[in-house]
Amino acid sequence: MKLVVDSGSTKTDWGFFNTPSDLKVYKTQGMNPLHLHGDELKDIISHELLDNYPEIKPDQISEMFFYGSGCANKTMCSQMEAILREFFPNASITVDSDMLGAARALCGHSEGVACVLGTGSNSCLYNGKTIKDQVPSLGYILGDEGSAVALGRRLIGDCFKRQLPESVSKEFMDKYSLTRDIVLENVYRKPMANRYIASFATFLIDKRDNPGVHKLLVQCFSEFFTRNVMSYHKPWMPVHFVGSLANSFSDELKEAADSLGMTIGKIEASPMKGLVDYHGSAD
Repeated sequence: MKLVVDSGSTKTDWGFFNTPSDLKVYKTQGMNPLHLHGDELKDIISHELLDNYPEIKPDQISEMFFYGSGCANKTMCSQMEAILREFFPNASITVDSDMLGAARALCGHSEGVACVLGTGSNSCLYNGKTIKDQVPSLGYILGDEGSAVALGRRLIGDCFKRQLPESVSKEFMDKYSLTRDIVLENVYRKPMANRYIASFATFLIDKRDNPGVHKLLVQCFSEFFTRNVMSYHKPWMPVHFVGSLANSFSDELKEAADSLGMTIGKIEASPMKGLVDYHGSAD
């Protein structure tokens, strides 16, 4: 049996299959090694995955492909592989970045520009096999333009700095019982600030028709294009997206692309089906 894992900062999808048609997907919290220590990662696998789903038989996994946020260098990949090997002893394990996973899911064996828009954001130029060029994401403090973190950060800032209509700001503050002190405490003193900030992006879905909110969304997505995608200098090449945020705001994403003369290709909520197709046909 094969196992494909798509791991982000917020959630992880575990896809078990013999053939693409018999795929079974289980979910746990995110497993970003930049934000979690080894023992925390092991606890997720042990308790959230194996204890909660006893039907999973780890020793029956022959091949495992783990694509993870935070697995962008050899050190992080090696650390994650060592942790996974403790639980899947009979598997041939490959650990790569979530960006390569997105590119393979969206483009298969063809070249293209692939992007991830979820809790964080990332992009790459893919040549059909590997990542040919990549503008670094730099994470939620220095980068992650267009992501849920970026939208949440902009929403919080615009509300407190009175840049949005008062009715929208009041509804937002009331819905989450927010004050300045509460926000500052969660962002600057508590762990997982990226998840906290990103959680507010869902508020924008129902408010997207408000002119102020619409402007916020298009500006944030335009910033993602100008600071990331346009640096590949491939304006004729369709830009593909994967991620919950891209799927939720596909119209605003397309509007931002159109305003910059760019073309949107595929938009998928999850890379899982594409990755299963890719690895399921790679025998």
